[in-house]
Amino acid sequence: MTDLVVTLVAAVAFGTAAHAVRVPPLVGFLTAGFVLGAVGVAPFEGLPELADLGVTLLLFTIGLKFDIRTILRPEAYGTGLIHLVLSVLVGAGTVGLLAVLGLASSDGGWQTLALVGFALSFSSTVLCVKVLEERSDDGSFYGQTAIAILVIQDLAAVVFITASNGNPPSPWALALVLLVPAAWVLRKVLEHVGRGELLILFGVVLALGPGYYLFDAVGIKGDLGALVVGLLLASHPRAIDLSKALFSVKELFLVGFFLMIGMTAEPTWGKLGVAVVLCVILVPITIAGFGLLGRIFGLRNRTAMRMALVLGNFSEFSIIVTAVGVTGGLLTERWLTIVAIAVALSMVGSTMLNARGPRLPGRIAAALPAQDIQRLRPEDRPIDTSASDVVILGMGRVGRSTYRRLQEIGGHRVLGVDNDHLVATRLQEEGYDVVEGDATDLEFWQRICAGGFVETVILAMPIHDSNVFALEQLRTAGFGGHVAAVAQYQEQVEHLAEEGVEAVFNLYAGAGVALADLVPPQRGR
Repeated sequence: MTDLVVTLVAAVAFGTAAHAVRVPPLVGFLTAGFVLGAVGVAPFEGLPELADLGVTLLLFTIGLKFDIRTILRPEAYGTGLIHLVLSVLVGAGTVGLLAVLGLASSDGGWQTLALVGFALSFSSTVLCVKVLEERSDDGSFYGQTAIAILVIQDLAAVVFITASNGNPPSPWALALVLLVPAAWVLRKVLEHVGRGELLILFGVVLALGPGYYLFDAVGIKGDLGALVVGLLLASHPRAIDLSKALFSVKELFLVGFFLMIGMTAEPTWGKLGVAVVLCVILVPITIAGFGLLGRIFGLRNRTAMRMALVLGNFSEFSIIVTAVGVTGGLLTERWLTIVAIAVALSMVGSTMLNARGPRLPGRIAAALPAQDIQRLRPEDRPIDTSASDVVILGMGRVGRSTYRRLQEIGGHRVLGVDNDHLVATRLQEEGYDVVEGDATDLEFWQRICAGGFVETVILAMPIHDSNVFALEQLRTAGFGGHVAAVAQYQEQVEHLAEEGVEAVFNLYAGAGVALADLVPPQRGR
């Protein structure tokens, strides 16, 4: 119990400290793990299982929100596969150079070099998706492309692990195809499951039962099963509700995962030095590689750099692959510690880098050569707003209600914009004039201002910082029309008003006023 209390107190303390200095709490959790490991606090009983559960739920929720067709896009499979091969070569070359300089060992020859290079070729699914979710970008074009690349990498890791352990999957693995018709039954049950704790429990059972357990029972990594079950339910109308219901539970268990990353590392100055060198050399090359390949496959500079920065880290699979190499005698125990430290350091660096939001990729993109619009992917080309005089950014429940109300009033040509591909597609099918777009993109606002047709912009995105940044981009682009926005808290209302927003609607206060207006007057008055 003592280790449990100490671990939780450390996680809260370092997480709060990170938040206080405007750094994501994730950095604090990783730091807490390092400190706990350094002072000799071992993971309390059950922490590894809780961490694994967090990863399983994460992959399940990824599947719920992921469009499987994204993997078939050339910018996904082309970038993912080519980058994987190049990363192995660059990683192997870097380790070989360190061996020549006497900073690392390569006792296994080229196999050691190749295996370490392969281990460091993966980006962290857990970290990347967490960063995307915090921005509400997991459904965006660049977010879906990044997730598709992560899925490709994870599949490569699973194939390697399965092939290396000497135990091929059971012949019963072929029976997993029955999950496709079984998904029809699960979808029907999901329609009748209530809300609250029952919906959460149903989601956990799906992730662990037909997801993790069935795949693990036939010799396939269980986390992959959770992802597959999520994908089978992704088109269900309640898939997003299920994902949101699991959000807090998943986040809590993932704290355990990040603590474990730090606590299992056993750094010495020599190992730390090698890990730092690997991060300093390979992480920038990883980012540059993803950015360049994204450009080659038709992504805009800004889209490619947003994707590249999210993927610029090492993965939890890096540790697993290295452990397989140690078990097989291809790597020494020293490499397991070095890779674990490198993974943790890359996660800290990546988190802090991505905490700067969309500003950094915008600056990098501005320094890159201009692109021919006709060579860009159709989904990533600039949006034409010349037929609209009102633009609504964020087509969630608030955005949709605003859209419908403006349509009822009449006299306006309304265009909805949402960065979630599935949301935009579904609303288009329902008859909304909606396009997929990124409201934090300066080029998007410059086109709106250049057209001179848009008179009013409504900021209805659920993330306050996104609304604020979109407002900054509006001002930078020279927009002179009216701006309205939504907020959830009074301090957000005041902040937006200070930034010059003409009309700010407090969702909770406004709902209370509207509800009070429904109360009939007292009789006789």
